[in-house]
Parts: sequence; structure tokens; C-alpha cells
Amino acid sequence: MPEFLVFHLYGVMASWGDTAVGEYRPTHDHPTRSAVLGMVAAALGIRREEEKRLNELNNGYHVAVRLDRPGKLLRDYHTTQVPRSGSGKRKKDFATRKEELNAPEKDISTILSSRDYHCDAVYTICLWLKNNNPPHRLEELRDALNTPEFVLYLGRKSCPPALPLGARVVTGDNLGAIFMAEPFPGEGFLSRMAFREKIVRVYWEGDEDVGIQPDHSGLRHDDPLSRRRWQFRNRIEHYGLVQLIREEKPCT
Repeated sequence: MPEFLVFHLYGVMASWGDTAVGEYRPTHDHPTRSAVLGMVAAALGIRREEEKRLNELNNGYHVAVRLDRPGKLLRDYHTTQVPRSGSGKRKKDFATRKEELNAPEKDISTILSSRDYHCDAVYTICLWLKNNNPPHRLEELRDALNTPEFVLYLGRKSCPPALPLGARVVTGDNLGAIFMAEPFPGEGFLSRMAFREKIVRVYWEGDEDVGIQPDHSGLRHDDPLSRRRWQFRNRIEHYGLVQLIREEKPCT
């Protein structure tokens, strides 16, 4: 029976970068492939300059997302002071944020932007093997996510997870069976908040039958090609609905 790695994401705020042009920085309503794999890479202790290891990770696993609760959209008017790119000492030469702000006043400029976040969103993530030669066993990814090497965050550094990820390796007939039966491990209010609806949205990739009827398929520009050059390529993402299998519990 196939194996799947399942973990859960919940945070006060989350932001999953959409295509950004100019001052407006939008967010997708669910985690991008690059964000999920970046989180896994951070948990494993893979550094950004280790492109070979990052590419192996990207080529080794499929990613799917169950949108348990979309949360509420928040738009932040953001002001950031940074050294001018044409200043005598370029930004990359500053070791700390304090050094940046201690630069001469004439070399400091202000960047204005509007940035979108999702508040109180809940997601269930599922990974499974693309091939028979992955860089890490699913059990290794599970252990890394539960005891990460680097700090994890939900799209931006200002968005840390508010609960442990609770990563587990489970078996099932297919992705649909896993997503229909997988509960959210939160207790009390959070558990009821996540599963207010019995039918939830699911996003996945790959050409094989996953046990979910796709309602729509479209292009997503979030497949990481090069972290060093900050390049991505298109992939096909499928969308469908699943009905949760869960016991009804009275609110207390």
C-alpha cells in the first residue's frame, strides 16, 4: 500500500507569494509548491546555496494541499527602510539589519508596499514519492519536520507556525483516501474551526489517478528551478473537492 507524508500548517498569519509586480505583493489562497519544499529543506538543514540538494528534493516528491480553512484576508501597508542600491556600500555588504539602518541618512531610502496575508488559515499537506530513488525517505522528512534544523515559517519570516506540524507517515489506497480520513490534530476551538465544513478543497499534481475527481486543472508558476537565480517554471495543478470522514462532536 502506498505511503504518504502528512503534516498540518496553522498560523496567525500566512502568505504564499503570488506573482508580484511593483508595490503590491499578493498571496495565493494555499501554499505554493516552492513554499512547501522550502519548508522541508529548512527542516532538513539544507542551505539556500546548496542547489544540488534543493533540486534533488524538488525532483523527488509530489505535493498536495487540503485547504481546511482559508482564513481571512489581511492587507498590510508596509514601509521598509533600506540602503539605496546605488549607495557606496551595497546592501549585500551589510552583516545585520542594525548595520543597514546605521548607514548614512543620505544612503537610506524607503520602500512602500501593500502585502497580503491569510489570518487563521489551516492547511493539511501531503507528500509522496515521484520516483524510486528519492534523496530522503519519508520517515526522514517526518523526523526533520517534527524537529527542524532551521526555523520554519509560513511563506514569510513574520509568519511562524502557531502549532507543531505533527508530521506522520501514513498508508492508504490513494491521496483521496488519505485526505478524506486525515483529521486536524488541534483540540477544542481550533479543531472545530478547521472542520466547520464537511467538503473541502484539494490541490494536487501528477498524472496518476489519486482517487479525487478533478474539477479544474491549470498552470501554476511555483515549481522551483533555481534558488540562486530565483527562477521558477510552470507545472499543472489539479483542483477538486473531498468530503471529510469524521465523527460529529458537540461544541463545548
